[in-house]
Amino acid sequence: MIDELYSREILRRTTQLQHVGHLANPQATADKVAKLCGSTIHVELNMDGDVITDFAQQVQACALGQASAAILSQHVVGATAGEVLAARDALRDLLKGETADFPERFTDLQILSSVRDYPARHASTLLAFEAASAAISSLKQS
Repeated sequence: MIDELYSREILRRTTQLQHVGHLANPQATADKVAKLCGSTIHVELNMDGDVITDFAQQVQACALGQASAAILSQHVVGATAGEVLAARDALRDLLKGETADFPERFTDLQILSSVRDYPARHASTLLAFEAASAAISSLKQS
């Protein structure tokens, strides 16, 4: 199970988290918890119109949550809200075994396809994108 689930590429990504910490004056924040495993993420972001201009995160997660958060952190600044939401939805589709149409900047999420067969790990894998989407939604509603 471990070798199938935690590929070398997924484990490599766990060391590539960017934008770790806090923003001085975030426009939006969100916290998410994967109840089954206890993984947590806190995200902060700023936007100019529909574009994410600054991002910070604090991640306490398993390797899958860290890998997903790393991919988000590498591509989120400069992304539109729509791209982040589409990436979240495509990742959900991938985990359900459906066709996943990732925005170009988030195609690296395909490395998480091995998680499909482990439903108990889906929540932690989605955590970063769920948190970013919640932050975006809270900003759009205000």
